[in-house]
Amino acid sequence: MAETTPTEAMVAEVMAELAALEDPKIREVNERHGDDHGVNLSKLRAVAKRLKTQQELACQLWKTGDTAARLLATLICRPKAFERAELDAMLREARTPKVHDWLVNYVVKKNPHAEELRLAWSADPDPVVASAGWALTTERVAKKPEGLDLAGLLDVIEAEMKDAPDRLQWAMNHCLAQIGIEHAEHRARALEIGERLEVLKDYPTPPGCTSPFAPIWITEMVRRQHDK
Repeated sequence: MAETTPTEAMVAEVMAELAALEDPKIREVNERHGDDHGVNLSKLRAVAKRLKTQQELACQLWKTGDTAARLLATLICRPKAFERAELDAMLREARTPKVHDWLVNYVVKKNPHAEELRLAWSADPDPVVASAGWALTTERVAKKPEGLDLAGLLDVIEAEMKDAPDRLQWAMNHCLAQIGIEHAEHRARALEIGERLEVLKDYPTPPGCTSPFAPIWITEMVRRQHDK
């Protein structure tokens, strides 16, 4: 009989803990958004805080394919430890929106290969993979715009956003809003593109939240910057 390694034992322990945190009501809400897990995310973060950084455990949890386990893996891994090819494979395996988002935001953005992946993913024929490229582009628009062709990005958004599949459309729209918010010289054009394409214009927005419709989003964020 094969001996259980300490990591395997730990994986079994963590999986049992995640199973115990499963709440059918949370799962029902999440499944409406394409996320097949029922763990309260505050409780999941508390588990991650206790486990601290454990790269080997994170990799084994990812391999289970379980959504809650993969979310936990993104919180306890060492983002800089992954090779480019590993992250590319992980993104393509990230079946659910939340795993996809956390992988991009908590892992890929902190990895030295982020820029290469941004360029490769942006041009990928798979719209979900391409949406990750746009998410990384949005990050650069906000934090490191030097060297980005913002006018060229607006050209692509203008030509492709209206008919893009949901996830890709959402990511392009975020990039459009970020360009309008952060770069005054492109603001008028960003607003005009948003008004004309009307993407997410009727998106149901809860009270107290800002609409994702780019013209409203840009105007509100710029107003807040001026009010500071």
